[in-house]
Amino acid sequence: MSSQDWLYRVFTSRHRWLSALAALALTLALAVAGGFLLAAVGPLWAAVGVAALAVALWMLRDIEVAYAAVIGVICLLPFASFPFDIGFTPTFLDATLGAVFLVWLLQLLTARRRQIVVTSLGGGVLVFLLLALTAFVLGLGHAPLTSYVLRHFAEILLSVLFFFLVVNTVRETGRLERLVRWLILFAFVEALIGVVLYVIPDEMAMRALSMLRVVGYPTGPGVLRYIRDDPSLPQRATATSVDPNVLGSLLNLTLALSIPQLLAHRPLIRRRYLVPMVGVMLLCLGLSFSRGSMVGVGAAIVVVATLRYRKLWWILLAGVVLLALLPQTQVYVAHFIAGLRGEDLATRMRFGEYKDALRLIARYPVLGVGFAGSPDVDTYIGVANVYLLIAEEMGLVGLFSFLLVVVGFFVRFWRTRRLVAREERLEPLWWGLHAAVVGALVGGIFDHYFFNLDFHHSATLFWLIVGLATAATEIARSTHTDESP
Repeated sequence: MSSQDWLYRVFTSRHRWLSALAALALTLALAVAGGFLLAAVGPLWAAVGVAALAVALWMLRDIEVAYAAVIGVICLLPFASFPFDIGFTPTFLDATLGAVFLVWLLQLLTARRRQIVVTSLGGGVLVFLLLALTAFVLGLGHAPLTSYVLRHFAEILLSVLFFFLVVNTVRETGRLERLVRWLILFAFVEALIGVVLYVIPDEMAMRALSMLRVVGYPTGPGVLRYIRDDPSLPQRATATSVDPNVLGSLLNLTLALSIPQLLAHRPLIRRRYLVPMVGVMLLCLGLSFSRGSMVGVGAAIVVVATLRYRKLWWILLAGVVLLALLPQTQVYVAHFIAGLRGEDLATRMRFGEYKDALRLIARYPVLGVGFAGSPDVDTYIGVANVYLLIAEEMGLVGLFSFLLVVVGFFVRFWRTRRLVAREERLEPLWWGLHAAVVGALVGGIFDHYFFNLDFHHSATLFWLIVGLATAATEIARSTHTDESP
């Protein structure tokens, strides 16, 4: 029995008292929530809140709607929070992720077969989780536990656990296609917002972004970002992601996911729409000036072009030539080259972070210092490199466990590539998902978002992509297992 069947039986039970009680509880909940919203945020946002409650009920009936809500929040409102406090301020992502897990739990409780799929990669992910918990507990010996650290660490654990939910609920190609389509569409909308906010007057863009204050976003002139935070230098696109590098990390993964669709026999989105969508996403990535994400996308395209879609080499070369020759792109080229040479302030600061991180890791090499803080006054947790950040918090043992997961992921990739070649619908999805992981891992050399307590949505996006790629591999293997005599 699915979760929607369970809800249906409650509301249509032959026991009238049960259905009446359920209807009364639902009516009271909607009335209280609507009254609170009307008093707290006004009629416009109250209407939005009522619509959100309706969507929440829909999510409980259909897990794909819950997935779409999670993806929409990750792409469009990653830092949005509710305008109330329950000991902490819950975020939109907390609510939507909670809904997905609730639906899955209801499905497990009502299903006749309660089989949980782990996959060969799941063991490594569980070990990584256990090491994170161990490092967290040991780290409390030298740093106090705060509600902030506890809440955000729990969110990171939830993001990693999301991998298992994805693998268990995405078991056929149709659902995989729909979820990937949602990722591409929402990322395109975010990129379009970023481009529009970039080209309109600064005052108008600032007012538009400041309207998000009701859901916890920053306001004022600081919402507009510039290279080295200097208004005399070029502006950097942020869309609704607050930080240009956060926007870049989103586009890194979703572009790597989208580009193989350009050469698919049956793309998820019609090619006449997909081409301009990818163009807008590339433009927005360029306007973000996120060099690490650009390198990540480039690496993902190189891998896919080398191993499967050779025509991508021509697209890649054409892009490099245009960047090198067009007068409008020279500022981007100069910014990128300055980073490679270590000439700009941001790059020099990163080199300083790397040096400090290596010193901290050298002092606490086994299980790191945990997530709450460093025991030494001359060191700190924080570095623009996801691998060094993991080593700071979980030590070399934790980093090694993460790298084992990565190795296992790509071993499965290599062993499955010939099976996937026989699947016309699945193949471009499979390549795009694995390319997105390549983009994330390469981009992680320069950024820290995919395992940072402050960026729950980025960690969730990473494990969502890893889960979808693993699910695609499982679908390919099960298809050919079923076909074998």
